[in-house]
Amino acid sequence: MSKPIPYPILDDEPVRQFNELDASLTYSYANYLNWLFPERVELIKGKIFKMSPAPSRVHQEVAGNIFLKLGNFLDGKPCKVYSAPFDVRFPKESKANKDVFTVLQPDICVICDKSKLDARGCIGAPDLVVEVLSPGNTKMELLNKYKVYEEFGVKEYWVVSQSDQSILIYTLNDTGKFQPSKIFTHSEKITSSVLPGFELILDDVFDDLG
Repeated sequence: MSKPIPYPILDDEPVRQFNELDASLTYSYANYLNWLFPERVELIKGKIFKMSPAPSRVHQEVAGNIFLKLGNFLDGKPCKVYSAPFDVRFPKESKANKDVFTVLQPDICVICDKSKLDARGCIGAPDLVVEVLSPGNTKMELLNKYKVYEEFGVKEYWVVSQSDQSILIYTLNDTGKFQPSKIFTHSEKITSSVLPGFELILDDVFDDLG
């Protein structure tokens, strides 16, 4: 077995407390790698967004049900599915850590281009992103993520509402803009333009939530 490659040592002092960060500053992925506090954060255009505390049990069940269906379908296929916490970096031009200012942790993402995968996660847009909404999600947070996913070319973006037990699918059109589907709910099934042949029955996602 080849030896694992150690991560580079950063010159900056590690940040051990979230409140040591200055929300007015712009941070890069190189800074992000140096944060050792327990709170989970995301970066959008260099600005810090603190993530909700640990997701609720129902959130985990819903996300787990979708992940399981995707994982079973993709078994033996070239695309890979990952669940949070999993860093997805969105580089503008340079992929250098110091030049990447947007890092998100989607609940679930599917990546079909293996060249985007590295030891730290994914660099570049996933083919499919699934976000399971929590009561703590704000409209501004959702809008910011929607804009990132659209701008960087995520082909399909699922927004899953655990409270409404519904799924809305945004599909990237030929002009690079998201087109929304109708809202799918109980007893319906969804398919994916990114994963031909995949079907998800919503009853399998939302039934039997404890």
